[in-house]
Amino acid sequence: MQFVIEAGDSGKTVRDFLRKQGISAALLAKLKRHEQGILLDGTRVTVRAVLQAGSVLTLAAEDEQGTEKILPLERELEVVLETPDFLVVNKPPYMPTHPSHGHYDDTLANALVWRYGSTFRPRFTNRLDRNTSGTVLVAKHHFAAAKLSGAMVAGDIKKTYYAVAKGIIDRETVLKTGIRRQHESVITREVCAEGEGDLAVTHVEPLATNGTLTLLRLIPETGRTHQLRVHMAYLGAPLLGDDFYGGADARISRHALHAAGMRFPDPASGEPIAVHAPLAPDMAALIELEFGSEVLALVC
Repeated sequence: MQFVIEAGDSGKTVRDFLRKQGISAALLAKLKRHEQGILLDGTRVTVRAVLQAGSVLTLAAEDEQGTEKILPLERELEVVLETPDFLVVNKPPYMPTHPSHGHYDDTLANALVWRYGSTFRPRFTNRLDRNTSGTVLVAKHHFAAAKLSGAMVAGDIKKTYYAVAKGIIDRETVLKTGIRRQHESVITREVCAEGEGDLAVTHVEPLATNGTLTLLRLIPETGRTHQLRVHMAYLGAPLLGDDFYGGADARISRHALHAAGMRFPDPASGEPIAVHAPLAPDMAALIELEFGSEVLALVC
């Protein structure tokens, strides 16, 4: 990972600069031991080196070893954006994000290990349900992961979803509720009063209706498990195809939810980045059939 030193950081030591960037003491110690851990204009330096404007500080933050627990899955992925520090993948539906019980070799993590090699360790900034398609942000090394996780906690990562709901929603609304596990279930969730569960906030914006279905733009402020699906069921308009929360329908074999866009700060420069992931084919076909090609063009 590289930093071009700006005038405001000239005169600072490497240690002070890296602390400002959020480098942990553990990671700093690891960099100091690495032969190419900290380079200033191509020369190895200690953390006491003084920075000058225009100099290039390089960190060997990439993983040297991967994990033997993630098996490679030979499957092509749609990479929306890639830099030396992170990548954004348009995850297809029916694919879990990471290995879990019953899904040890068919996940996005497995496909990333196949794409980048056995030493690659996927560090997911966000995760999507198995049947939700769209943007997944993946850090390539521990420094980028720390920066992006910090941005997520600070609310600096914004996500936009498109969804098709059963029923009519005719005005914008903001849902602010609690969400908790339902009847001791480890999977399903339910809405509860604020303070009785995890706070969940969702902005709901109707885009089109055909009289029985509504196409929505959903913007979550929080990231609770099943948040968008639970909130739409709470409104009486469950997502089409969501058999967990009352939306089962033959027109689509999964819940009609797509993580279409994401805005976040670049972990190296802090500059804002916006990405968009095209709709999965089943969602695109559904929207065109139910709302028409003109509406489809608005969300593609």
